[in-house]
Order: sequence, then structure tokens, then C-alpha cells
Amino acid sequence: MRLLLMSDTHLPKRARELPARLLAELPRADVVFHAGDWVDTATLDLLQDRSRRLVAVHGNNDGPDLRARLPEVAYAELDGLRFGVIHETGAKQGREQRCAARFPDLDVLVFGHSHIPWDTTAPGGLRLLNPGSPTDRRRQPYCTYMTATLADGRLTDVTLHRLPPRTPRTPR
Repeated sequence: MRLLLMSDTHLPKRARELPARLLAELPRADVVFHAGDWVDTATLDLLQDRSRRLVAVHGNNDGPDLRARLPEVAYAELDGLRFGVIHETGAKQGREQRCAARFPDLDVLVFGHSHIPWDTTAPGGLRLLNPGSPTDRRRQPYCTYMTATLADGRLTDVTLHRLPPRTPRTPR
């Protein structure tokens, strides 16, 4: 099973559209995760239409329309692994312990908010994954997203993909 993980798309504020390379991953993904901060409902509609399965949450920048359609926390069991998705996990200091205490029944927690890629394992085995942002790199060198493979109840091939720099918007 192929997984596609993204967060913090912030459309159309940070970019006009999702990067073509990310969109090209959609048909190959069995499950798409989005950890919030969509900003527009059009991106949610697009991912719902093009994804086999979408597991998604709203973020702190998402308004009432998105909050009405998406939960704060989403859960999915895939091939025997228990996944959770949430937008914010708090400060990086103590993140693993905090998340392991809050989500003791999960195997993998996908999160966003910081735009900073993250891949660690908490004591007790909870895997924490933040795919960064495909549209707003903030202080990171690249915009990013993640893919992973799920087979025989194991998460493998977790890969952070760096996107090429966007061309600046031209003034109108």
C-alpha cells in the first residue's frame, strides 16, 4: 500500500496550486493524508475527487467551511497499523513524550503546523511524521511532502521529497 503525506498547503495564499509533482503522486497513492491548513475548500474537493482514500483534518488557519467538513483528529487502521492525523502537536521539545501520552493506541501520528519535516519514534514505538509543506517552506531549504509504503503491517520506505523552488509570482 502506497501512502502520500502532506500538510500546510495554504492555497491560494502561499501558492496558486499544488505542485505538479505532488499531484502526479495522487494516482499512485492508495491513501492520502493531509494534516491541515488547507485554507481553501477547493483543495479539499480536489483531493477528495482524486484520492482513493483521504484521511484529513483541519488546521488552525482553516475557516468554518473546512472545520465543518473535517475533524480536528482523524484515525485510520491500515494493514493492522493504527494511524492518527492531527495538525498541531505543540513545541518540538518533549513532542515524542507528549504525543505518546496523548495517543497511546496509535502506531503512527501524522502532523503538520510547523512546515518543518519530522520523522522520529517516541518511546513505546509511536512513529511521528510531519511531511512539511509542499507550498510554503518557511525557514526550510525546500518545500516538501512524504511518501511511504505499508506492507505486512510495517511502515517502510518513508521518504521525504524535496520540491524544486517555485517561480516567483509575477506582479499584475
